[in-house]
Amino acid sequence: MTDRLYYADSFLHTFTAKVADIRETSRADGVSTWQIAFDRTAFYPTSGGQPCDTGTLTANSRGGVVLEAAVESVEEDEQGTVWHFVRKPLAAGTHVQGKIDWQRRLDHMQQHSGQHLLSAVFARELQAPTISFHLGDAVSTIDLASGPIAHHSLERVEQIANEWIAEDRAITTRTVERAEAEALLAAGRLRKLPERDGKIRLIEIADTDLNACGGTHVRSTGQIGGLLLRGVEKVSRGMRVSFVCGQRAAAAARHDFAILSQTAGLLSIRSADIPAAIERMRAETKLAEKERLRLREELAGYHAVRLVVEEQIRGGLRLVSRSFEDRDPEYIRILASSLTASAPRTVAVLVSEENWPARLVVAKSGDINLHCGDLLRETLAAFGLRGGGSAEFAQTDVPQEQLEKVRGSLEAWILARCRLRSNLASSDA
Repeated sequence: MTDRLYYADSFLHTFTAKVADIRETSRADGVSTWQIAFDRTAFYPTSGGQPCDTGTLTANSRGGVVLEAAVESVEEDEQGTVWHFVRKPLAAGTHVQGKIDWQRRLDHMQQHSGQHLLSAVFARELQAPTISFHLGDAVSTIDLASGPIAHHSLERVEQIANEWIAEDRAITTRTVERAEAEALLAAGRLRKLPERDGKIRLIEIADTDLNACGGTHVRSTGQIGGLLLRGVEKVSRGMRVSFVCGQRAAAAARHDFAILSQTAGLLSIRSADIPAAIERMRAETKLAEKERLRLREELAGYHAVRLVVEEQIRGGLRLVSRSFEDRDPEYIRILASSLTASAPRTVAVLVSEENWPARLVVAKSGDINLHCGDLLRETLAAFGLRGGGSAEFAQTDVPQEQLEKVRGSLEAWILARCRLRSNLASSDA
């Protein structure tokens, strides 16, 4: 097993080690990826919701040449060996100096310690235990075994967490035997205990929280640097709370301020007046949308009259077939309905080619004995397409290469059926 230096000191920036093993994991375009194991390491492997460390390895070749390799990721295997992924090989026995990407490490420590603190507040204030944790690139989350959380409760949790951060409570680490950890759990002092044998590493926030954890942490709550809740959403197991700590919290607040300032500038108002301005704009938009729909229906009505004049009834049927490159599917639906509602003995086959696949609609007037949905389904089946609708109206989407054939076949079916029924009606008379 690899000796993990970060257990003893999470603030360790550099270390020396010896290559214990190396193996090639992949090769693509002549470039290999290698896994290197050392006798000891300060690189934290991905585990427990916390991403791995990255950084560099430096070694001297026998010829005195300095070799440097970037550590791109770090993983732990089932035997407890920590593997470092690099693109340059180092021979077994080589002595190296490792250097952690400190800004990444500090960020991870702030988020992880902040999570312990936040989980403790949720457990104490709302009796909402944490069931999982994820440290993301921009935002971290905890999943709580809880129902919906009121906004004022979230504000209280955030306030308490930041009060505890300001108190700069000590964060300490110790390792105990499992029997002692189980006793602490039974006594209600330990928040959770993993299902593993051997010694258990405990992280304690003074007068706040005691939890089993193998991650890296800051030395006191003051080093978390502030905590900001970013959102809450319902998930399958409860509620998911998003948060940021430290420099992430400062960056998030700065980003929010920039957006508010930009928005206020665009509206020529103060930032504090943005909510009222948005409400006013929403009301105006709703009225404008109603007016737009009214005008659209009016336009479709005039358009329908023009189509009726252009297409006369022939053989007892007015078949209006048109394609529009500049009309959206909603407009041709309104046009088809307006056309068949105002003109007798009419069937409309209209197509919107504004986007592909094209939208094709079929509609009929009430005095035509035809089921548009059944007719469209039968026609499309021959082309491997699907669509349908009611007796009066049906629609489908048609790829560009099949549009003309589908429309031609549909028109032929309409003419054939309407003529047949017209002939049958004449015979009965």
